[in-house]
Amino acid sequence: MELKRVVVTGLGAITPIGNTVPDLWDSVVNGVSGGDMITHFDASKFKVQIACEVKGFNVADYMDPKEARKMDLYCQYAIAAAKQAIEDSAIDTEKEDLDRIGVIYGVGIGGIRTFEEEMAYYEKVKENGPKFSPFFIPKMISDISTGHISMMYGFRGPNFVTTSACASSTNAIADAFNYIRLGKADIIVAGGAEAAVSVAGVGGFSSMKALSTRNDSPASASRPFSNSRDGFVIGEGSAALILEEYEHAVARGAKIYAEIAGTGLSADAHHITAPHPEGAGAILAMRHALEDAGMNTGDIDYINTHGTSTPLGDIAELKAIKGLFGDHAYEMNISSTKSMTGHLLGAAGALEALISVLAVKNDIVPPTINHEDGDDDPNIDPRLNLTFNKAQKRTVRAALSNTFGFGGHNSSVIVKKA
Repeated sequence: MELKRVVVTGLGAITPIGNTVPDLWDSVVNGVSGGDMITHFDASKFKVQIACEVKGFNVADYMDPKEARKMDLYCQYAIAAAKQAIEDSAIDTEKEDLDRIGVIYGVGIGGIRTFEEEMAYYEKVKENGPKFSPFFIPKMISDISTGHISMMYGFRGPNFVTTSACASSTNAIADAFNYIRLGKADIIVAGGAEAAVSVAGVGGFSSMKALSTRNDSPASASRPFSNSRDGFVIGEGSAALILEEYEHAVARGAKIYAEIAGTGLSADAHHITAPHPEGAGAILAMRHALEDAGMNTGDIDYINTHGTSTPLGDIAELKAIKGLFGDHAYEMNISSTKSMTGHLLGAAGALEALISVLAVKNDIVPPTINHEDGDDDPNIDPRLNLTFNKAQKRTVRAALSNTFGFGGHNSSVIVKKA
C-alpha cells in the first residue's frame, strides 16, 4: 500500500507569548519570555509563585460566553486554537466531505480547575447532602475538547484525545499523521491544550520539586541548559495544526506550510518521573522518526528539544542527541522554546511542532533564552549550538521536535519543507 503524503495547511495558537500565530512567532524570534507572577489564584503562600499564563484571552472572540461557562478553561483554549487553524487553512465546510475530517488533540491533565472548583463547592454545602453541577463531568473530562470542536463544525471523522503526560499532543500529531497517510481521513485538526496553572497543578508539581522557585525573577526562571536551572515553569494554552493529505490540499488550493515527514514513539521503561540517564528512550523515538521519514541524521538542521529546564532532563536529552547524531550534532541548531513559553504539559508537543513548522518555513531557528555568561553547565558539551539568547538565520530543510512525559513516554515528530 502506498502511503499518502501529509502536509500542514493551517495553524492556531493561544499561548503565554501570543494569542495568534503571528504574535507568537514574533515573540519567539525576539526572545520574549512569558514568565510572570501567578494571577489565576492567590499563590502568595506557595513555594512556587510563578508561571507562564495566557494573557488577554477573550473567550467571546471564539464562542458564545454562555456556552463557554459550560467548559473548562483548557477546553476554551482548545476551541480557540482550532478555530484559528481552521480559518487559516480556509476549510470550506460546505464543500468538504465532513465524514473525512477529524479532530485529535493531546491533553495531559484536562479539567483540573473544574475539579477544584466543584470540590470547593461540595465542601461548602456538603452538610446538606452531596450536590454537584450537571456540567461537572462534561467540563472536566479531557476528551470533551475534541467533541466540542467536532460539534461546532460538523466534523465526523476520527475524534479522540491522547493522554501520555507531556508527550500527549505529539502523540496526537502522530495519530493524525497515520490516519491521513493510511487514507482514513483527508483532514485532521491535530493539537493540544492544557490549563493547569491552578492550586492543585502548581501545588502538585511543586511538591515533586519539579518547578523553578525563582520567584524574584519569573521572566528568566526557565533557563534550559544553563548550570543554574532549577526546574520548569508551568505554562498553559493550546496549539492546533491542520494536517491534510497532500493531493487534497493541492486540489483545493490550500497554502502549505511544511510537510510532516515522520514520527517516532518509545518508552524509557525506567522510572515514573525521571528520564533514562543516557536518554535511551529518547534515542529510540528520534531514530524511529528518522526511519519513518526515510531520512538520515544529516538531513536534520534543527532540533526543538523537550528542554524543560530540569537538571536531569536537559542532560539526558543532549546525551541522546549526541548518541544518535554523532558529529552531526555539532552541525545542527538545538534550542528549547520552553525558555520562552514555559512548559505547557500536554499541549507542549503541539506548540513546539507548530514552532518547528515556522522555523522550517521561515529559515529561522528560535533561541534558548535566559542563558547568562559564566552559567555554562560543565556536563554539557560546549561544541553544541544551543542557540543561546538570539534567533539564528539558516536554511532549515527539516526540524525534529521532541516531547517526553512522566511514565517514560517519548515522542518525536519531523517536519520538512514541502
